[in-house]
Amino acid sequence: MTAHKILLEESEMPTHWYNVVADMPNPPAPPLGPDGKPVGPEQMLQIFSMPILEQEMSAERWIAIPEPVREIYALWRPSPLCRATRLEQALGTPAKIYYKNEAVSPAGSHKPNSAVAQAYYNKQAGIKRMTTETGAGQWGSSLSFAAQMFGIELRIYMVKVSYEQKPFRRSMMQTWGAEVLASPTNLTQSGRNALARDPNNPGSLGLAISEAVEEAAGREDTKYGLGSVLNHVLLHQTVIGLEAKKQFEKIGVYPDMVFAPHGGGSNFAGVAFPFLADKAAGKKVRLVAVEPTSCPTLTKGHYAYDYGDESGYTPLSLMFTLGHDFMPPSIHAGGLRYHGASPLVSQLLKEGVLEAVSVPQVATFAAGVQFARAEGIIPAPESNHAIRAVIDEALNCKKTGEPKVLFFNLSGHGHFDMASYDRFLAGKLEDYDYPEEAIAAALHNLPKVG
Repeated sequence: MTAHKILLEESEMPTHWYNVVADMPNPPAPPLGPDGKPVGPEQMLQIFSMPILEQEMSAERWIAIPEPVREIYALWRPSPLCRATRLEQALGTPAKIYYKNEAVSPAGSHKPNSAVAQAYYNKQAGIKRMTTETGAGQWGSSLSFAAQMFGIELRIYMVKVSYEQKPFRRSMMQTWGAEVLASPTNLTQSGRNALARDPNNPGSLGLAISEAVEEAAGREDTKYGLGSVLNHVLLHQTVIGLEAKKQFEKIGVYPDMVFAPHGGGSNFAGVAFPFLADKAAGKKVRLVAVEPTSCPTLTKGHYAYDYGDESGYTPLSLMFTLGHDFMPPSIHAGGLRYHGASPLVSQLLKEGVLEAVSVPQVATFAAGVQFARAEGIIPAPESNHAIRAVIDEALNCKKTGEPKVLFFNLSGHGHFDMASYDRFLAGKLEDYDYPEEAIAAALHNLPKVG
């Protein structure tokens, strides 16, 4: 019988995270202040604790995973590597399709891999309170879970459209003890400014980040936790790809292509970066980030220095961006509505090491339904983007006869996204290609550097 699940023992869980910075062709571009000069640690310490900042700036290849973090990881890690044989049969493809099932975590997604680490390091630094933002709610619920594990008070600014679309994500956060607010709020200057411009503002990830960062910077007892984009977050997520490599080794298989959804970069980097070291050593593996056509940061964005938030509280990062004041449409993949992208992913894409594609909303839900009917798991809308790209490649293999090994990250389940599936099944979901003129207008306001 074909092995449907390739499992690791808890003792085989990675002991170190992989830092891609050590193997990049060129060193990462530094974050800059509004004056165009590199940002010093003292500015970053206003919002991040010292252990987090040290990881953010590290160039060490391997960083040890603390034992208390591994103990909590063991509640669900190592996660299964699964073969999607029923999907292969449904497609009639010679391709072999594998996926890493990150939906088995307490929060139902890959996000706790970094949330647990961030809560631990903040606790070690004596921090008793944190703020954060969340879009789809997966990061917010993950940090709520992690903060509860380490006794940290947490306030979450949740993008208003997701707050309304996904009430049960909010319930999860509150069950784990977090306070959840619909962003924009009247509690911060960023929120008040946004509401003054538009009282019905649906919110955005960039705006929610502004609110969370503003509060953390204004309170000595509070630090900020980010769910994607920055180096330390991507570092923590590499436990996914590191496990996957061990699992592939067990069955003597190696992927030809690796796919993952892309919003800010943590999901994609977590599964792809550990394979990048092999690529650098000469292995032929393609690493493909998949994003929505309605928020085409990597495929239509501009590679430039920009703020990570709407109000300009964060340092300037060199990345692919649609402009920090980009207001995305209210698509049903809240985790992929970010205007920017990880500087590390952006640089590697710019240098041709990685690839990026965009897929439309209706086709992604069609892929999710096809996967659910074949494999049983209902995926998160974010995960559907990777599934769409994998199915398209598998159908291409059907035409060419190539028996490629295709691997993707099933980053979360869709149990709290059924309202979105309802809309798809009722034929009410629409595709939305973000207009070129709107992108051009947003890019017009990029900060002038140098």
